[in-house]
Amino acid sequence: MKSKDKLKEIRLDIINDPEQKDYTNMGWLPLYQVSSKSKIIIVGQAPGLKTQNKNVAWQDKSGNRLRSWLGVDESNFYDTSNFAQLPMDFYYPGKGKTGDLPPRKGFAQKWHPKILNELKNVKLIILIGNYAQKYYLGNLSKKNLTENIKNYQLFLPKFFVLPHPSPLNLRWFIKNPWFEQEVLLELKSYVHKILNEKN
Repeated sequence: MKSKDKLKEIRLDIINDPEQKDYTNMGWLPLYQVSSKSKIIIVGQAPGLKTQNKNVAWQDKSGNRLRSWLGVDESNFYDTSNFAQLPMDFYYPGKGKTGDLPPRKGFAQKWHPKILNELKNVKLIILIGNYAQKYYLGNLSKKNLTENIKNYQLFLPKFFVLPHPSPLNLRWFIKNPWFEQEVLLELKSYVHKILNEKN
């Protein structure tokens, strides 16, 4: 079976999975976007309610900041031959006391490997936030997100680690000016080099 057809089959499996029944009954679709040609995978946390209802990943203020960090416009960002959007949970997990609930445990473990197995052209995986970094870096992950990002070069060329671009993290951005001065310059360089490569 071709990767394109296999990816369609996996999407149907997710929609029909009994664990997703409540979301399917609400009319929600799994919010991720991939192509067998995707060069860069963006692994975020989980969709927010606004993006879930729009059924478009990163269609909010966080997404605007992320595209600025990457140095790309919306047309490049949503071109799945360039970027795959693969959050740690494909459905909005609900509201918690201090923000959205975390991605459900076990969701990424169940579905990510099946999807990644069909993506043969990946050059870089961008890990956004603690949940993605802890899952993908495993024992290589440092004691906290800030330490991961300070040591971002250790995880290259496979992974590029980032904080979440949420406006709620504005204090972190102000407190850590080195992130914009050094890390984002390196990120833009990596991304542009990959997108301009000829397959």
